[in-house]
Amino acid sequence: MIRPLSRISAIFFKELSQLRRDRMTFGMVIMIPLIQLILFGYAINTNIRDIPVAVVDHSQTGLSRILIQMVEATRVVKVTERLTSIEEAETAIKAARVRAAFILPDDLSQRVARSPAANLGTPPSTDEETSRPVAQWIVDGSDTMIAGAIKSLRNMPLAELNRQAPNRSTPTFEVALFFNPEQRTAINIVPGLVGIILTMTMIMFTSAAIVRERERGNMEMLINTPVRPIELMIGKIIPYIFIGLLQTMIILGLGHLLFNVPFGDKIFDLFVGTLLFIGASLSLGLVLSTIAQSQLQATQMTVFVLLPSILLSGFMFPYEGMPVIAQYIAEAFPATHFMRMIRGFVLRDAGLLELHRDVLWMCGFFVLGMIVAAFRFKKRLD
Repeated sequence: MIRPLSRISAIFFKELSQLRRDRMTFGMVIMIPLIQLILFGYAINTNIRDIPVAVVDHSQTGLSRILIQMVEATRVVKVTERLTSIEEAETAIKAARVRAAFILPDDLSQRVARSPAANLGTPPSTDEETSRPVAQWIVDGSDTMIAGAIKSLRNMPLAELNRQAPNRSTPTFEVALFFNPEQRTAINIVPGLVGIILTMTMIMFTSAAIVRERERGNMEMLINTPVRPIELMIGKIIPYIFIGLLQTMIILGLGHLLFNVPFGDKIFDLFVGTLLFIGASLSLGLVLSTIAQSQLQATQMTVFVLLPSILLSGFMFPYEGMPVIAQYIAEAFPATHFMRMIRGFVLRDAGLLELHRDVLWMCGFFVLGMIVAAFRFKKRLD
């Protein structure tokens, strides 16, 4: 009985000693739960605040300005753009610059005076005037949580204008949901799932690409060939580009057949955007592969990158609900930009030009990632 225990203890201390010498593994043991704790406890927030919205004020009166201030005071929304027409507001929503627009009509003063929600005591001349909302919200309904937060303002009391008890039986604002009026969760989830699957598979495929060559003894052969580092990097990622496109077709195709998720009319834009994201994710994996010393380290680093990339992408929790610092961190990951792009292509019928900021960022990330990976590989050869 003593001998088996002594052998087990010897193996135990041997593994403990190896773990202590492997700083990367030891660091991951501490950092992975720490990152999850910070992300879920601080960055992930379902109580959405400061949703970026646009205002179209056709009234241009003191009352309209007071009404805008009252809406902002709820902290649910934050006015980031002031536009002049409903068409401009729809374009801003389609381009994902804002998530909703607050439309104030020309006859705002008359509507407020006759609205039961304001309870000012002015009798309406017709039943139609009684039922008319004071103003209108047009909302990007593709994100059900964002839409739900805006809909919570539908019955916002205006009786504070006259210090009267609010009449909540009549809606104050009309809320029009664009792109997903039925509020079906699958409409929002399926396009985002493309980004999550591609993030995981593309980074995992290439994160061990270079270190695997070393462990198999192929590095010396690569050194003696005329293959340039950038040529090796491009050759490494080409097979996985086709795999990524195949995965995209499977997810969107089954999503359309099973859940009736629309494709939209921007098929070419969707193809180009997906290609850019696949390239950006593969280049990130190659950079990790040039840093890692073993396949185990490559796997650990992949997990370290995947956790914040997925959680901060806006797939499970709205981007707008995150603190500002978390939003800045999220902007560094390709998944965040692709989440906006694919939902824009598939759900909002947006194009590459309307989402040009995310497109340019993805191009820059891909080029920079390939250059860094090739440079680090060249340094290894030296």
